[in-house]
Amino acid sequence: MTMDSPPSQPMVLTLILALLLVLYLALRRRAGGGKNRSYPPVAGTVLHQLLNFGRLMEYHTELAHRYRTFRMLTPTCSYIYTVEPANVEYILKTNFANYGKGSKVHEVGEDLLGDGIFNVDGAKWRHQRKVASHEFSARVLRDYSTGVFRDTAAELAGIVAAAAAAAAGEKLDMQDLLMRSTLDSIFTVGFGVRLGVLSGSSKEGAAFAKAFDHASEQVLHRFLDPFWKAKRFLNFSLEAAMKCSVRTINDFVYAVVDRKIEQMGRDQQEFAKKEDILSRFLMERESDPGCFDNKYLRDIILNFVIAGRDTTAGTLSWFLYVLCRNQHIQDRVAEEVRAATSGDGDLGAPELVACLTDDAISKMHYLHAALTETLRLYPAVPIDVKCCFSDDTLPDGYAVNKGDMVHYQPYQMGRMQFLWGADAEEFRPERWLDDGGVFVPESPFKFTAFQAGPRVCLGKEFAYRQMKIFAAVLLYLFRFEMWDANATVGYRAMLTLKMDGPLYVRASLRR
Repeated sequence: MTMDSPPSQPMVLTLILALLLVLYLALRRRAGGGKNRSYPPVAGTVLHQLLNFGRLMEYHTELAHRYRTFRMLTPTCSYIYTVEPANVEYILKTNFANYGKGSKVHEVGEDLLGDGIFNVDGAKWRHQRKVASHEFSARVLRDYSTGVFRDTAAELAGIVAAAAAAAAGEKLDMQDLLMRSTLDSIFTVGFGVRLGVLSGSSKEGAAFAKAFDHASEQVLHRFLDPFWKAKRFLNFSLEAAMKCSVRTINDFVYAVVDRKIEQMGRDQQEFAKKEDILSRFLMERESDPGCFDNKYLRDIILNFVIAGRDTTAGTLSWFLYVLCRNQHIQDRVAEEVRAATSGDGDLGAPELVACLTDDAISKMHYLHAALTETLRLYPAVPIDVKCCFSDDTLPDGYAVNKGDMVHYQPYQMGRMQFLWGADAEEFRPERWLDDGGVFVPESPFKFTAFQAGPRVCLGKEFAYRQMKIFAAVLLYLFRFEMWDANATVGYRAMLTLKMDGPLYVRASLRR
């Protein structure tokens, strides 16, 4: 732009935002705080986060290396970020009652997550937590889900085998295949619906998955965009796309719920035997018709989807990516799976999945460590936020005001040398094993991939079992390498840590 040319609209908007935020910062400093209250250092404003949105995790990692706790200013409150385990334990456990989702978080995520378990506090959270806790602890769900995971892993292995058998090896986008696999799995386990997304037989399922990704990305963007409500009202820009995505999601989910209700109406006794989670919720509603409506069921479904599809598929994608770059680790995992299943024999996919019993899986300590190391560096949920309900002081001495948004940072915590040592950014599964090769867990307030305290992830063991079955099948049967040895993979700024593009690999038969 020359000196004579008019500034563009985005530039004008940026300048206006900058001036407003500078004024706000000056007023905030002038207002000060209560006597003897020490506030976290100011590392920037929401404008800085918007300007760094494409590299938000790296930007926050740079800041976390300078300040273990810091704040970013917004027009309405402070966004406080911390990598201090004592603070994490305090907000997730010790003073749990003072930190929750709050109205702002609920409002930002309501279009997508509604009143689902990840977006509510109080009675609605307790109700869903109670029902989900019962289901996840039931042996019937464990056995049912294990069967689904085995079947889906075998189907995925067939697709990979066909590509591996091609003359020069066929290019595979493993992130896409894993996302489709876990979507099939979670809909079967959660809702008794076989989508057929992995086989490519469901265009509706594929459209749902795409819309869900777009909506998830926009929810994160809303936290950093002070004008998102105005854009939604005007049906403008990303908010217009958000509305279309939510419409696609709702049409799909309500159709699933309607089909299940129709099944229940045809034969309630037979329906009562169904093992999927949605059927259980519908049976509970049958005994207490006023407990929740179809909208509530829709919200429950979508929260299970983000928990059971995005997280496990994302972790497995990063897992394969780092193992392609660490072939010795990939080979060691394959050897452990072989030792726990077939010994010196060679098995095909159907025989292999039959050998993946709870006993066999429990012996795979190195695989468990490698998956956990993946979650340390690439946590499925890279950042989590709680609203402070009343003025407080964190264990590190920093004050928090009522209405401030307090974030703990799993992604950044995994890269802190004061937590993990000088090799914090190195992928090293051995850090999780004792001298005998047995997996040793860390404090959940240091390794925060599954939250902790009353909101600790109910599906932790469920997720590990799914990931172990998929990883065991793939690495027993195939060796993976990057299609382009020099390719690097970034992430997409969403609620979950998804790769920003395809994960192209070449697969070859291991035996």
